Amino acid sequence: MSDSIVIKGIRGFGYHGVFEQETKNGQEFYVDVELFLDLAPASQSDALEDTIDYGAVCDVVLACITGKPVQLIEKLAGDIADALLNSYTILSHVKVIVHKPQAPVNVEVLDISVTIERAR
Repeated sequence: MSDSIVIKGIRGFGYHGVFEQETKNGQEFYVDVELFLDLAPASQSDALEDTIDYGAVCDVVLACITGKPVQLIEKLAGDIADALLNSYTILSHVKVIVHKPQAPVNVEVLDISVTIERAR
């Protein structure tokens, strides 16, 4: 199946990281999700119950970003993927990209991100 819904740039403030300043001061994280599901029913019915409510998806992602701190963005991405799969049985799989643009590295970077895909 090639149907998907993409949401880019879900922004939240979290306290994830390995270093003390990250867990103390926090920073912004951005998350992109791609949700894979059969959109044929929604494309015919024009009914929200045949698809996924984008706003509710954003709420699930934001709850993960602002929730319990983790050390690695790999873990955060996995937690988001698991939360989405557990929340929406209509999904066949998900792709999650967590961006950490203020990651504490010794060189200037535009962004550091992790991509995780999970399936049922």
